[in-house]
Amino acid sequence: MNARLHTVPEQFDDPVQQREAATLGMWAFLATEILFFGVLFAGYTLCRVRFPDAFAAASRHTDMLLGTIETAVLLTSSCAVALSVREVQLGGRRLATALLALTAALGISFLVMHGFEYYAEYEEGLIPAIHYTQHGVYAHGIEIFYCLYYFITGFHSLHVTIGVVLLLVMAWRTWHRAYDADYHTPLELTALYWHLVDIVWIFVYPLIYLVGRAG
Repeated sequence: MNARLHTVPEQFDDPVQQREAATLGMWAFLATEILFFGVLFAGYTLCRVRFPDAFAAASRHTDMLLGTIETAVLLTSSCAVALSVREVQLGGRRLATALLALTAALGISFLVMHGFEYYAEYEEGLIPAIHYTQHGVYAHGIEIFYCLYYFITGFHSLHVTIGVVLLLVMAWRTWHRAYDADYHTPLELTALYWHLVDIVWIFVYPLIYLVGRAG
């Protein structure tokens, strides 16, 4: 398939209208995702206010170094996917494909590092309802922290996984000339989704790893 053979569905007058409709639809979808994570963050904040000392103690169990590396990896991936869109617009098919593959690889590395975190927390007995061995005055609050921690980071990791699959599809299609300077809307929408994944993590990182850690 060549991007130049792309035909406009009959419900649209021209490619510009099709692109605008697709972009509007994606922004509407992203708005629902923001609302979803916003509710999670609000719930986390309320619980943190209710159990400040326990949440501060729980934060000190998290791996701040690994969390920082994960943040750097996602920020780098966001730059890479933005550059890939720009390269397609300029006709740089090979470099665009490489950048998309790099973005997917960074997403996979993020998931692998998160897996190491989860394993370390299992070893420490920090997984509620499965392997939780904490005792003491803060045990209940720490358990609530980790329930929210796994819920928030688990859903975020699910979004990362979906993003990685989309990026690999985009890389394959870009390599096979499905997109060019005239038509690359699916690639732009995938990049928007990936940017949302990164932005969500920018909020997760300080909430989970930094707030109250020095207390």
